[in-house]
Amino acid sequence: MTAGEQLDARHLTGEAFKSVFRRHPAGVAVIAMSHEGRPVGFTATSVISVSAEPPLLAFSLAATSSSAPAIAAVDTLTVSLLADHQDDVSARFATRGVDRFAAGGWFTLPTGEPVIEGAHAWIRARVLERTPVGGSFLISLLALQAEVRPDASPLVFVDRTYHRLGPETAI
Repeated sequence: MTAGEQLDARHLTGEAFKSVFRRHPAGVAVIAMSHEGRPVGFTATSVISVSAEPPLLAFSLAATSSSAPAIAAVDTLTVSLLADHQDDVSARFATRGVDRFAAGGWFTLPTGEPVIEGAHAWIRARVLERTPVGGSFLISLLALQAEVRPDASPLVFVDRTYHRLGPETAI
């Protein structure tokens, strides 16, 4: 074992790592797709912009997620960036064992992907890569289409609590 490998062996515990990122604010999104003729979706706080040219974004998904088989199979999906009043939508799409679409509040694009109504923005994207990383997959996407509601504000998640940005945060 090299000196670098010995140092790496003393990495953070999973719990210590989680405690760092619990305090890091994240936007809240619902990733949605049509799989085997039905809508599939889940809440994600790991959505990131990767590149403007070409327009790339990414998110992570636990390999054990009930949505992993759908992600493995689809070519396109949507990322609905939730508005500040949609904490109930986020909670519903984060709940295991329920029909997350049964309560409504979504529509289908002409191309077949579901989009969350009232989101402050949404992106339709093509899956480029599904990269295994640790116990998760990093899903890389090419943005194909988007819509933004400039009058809406994003929902933010910090330390297991939803937050809304106030006017004092405007730049």
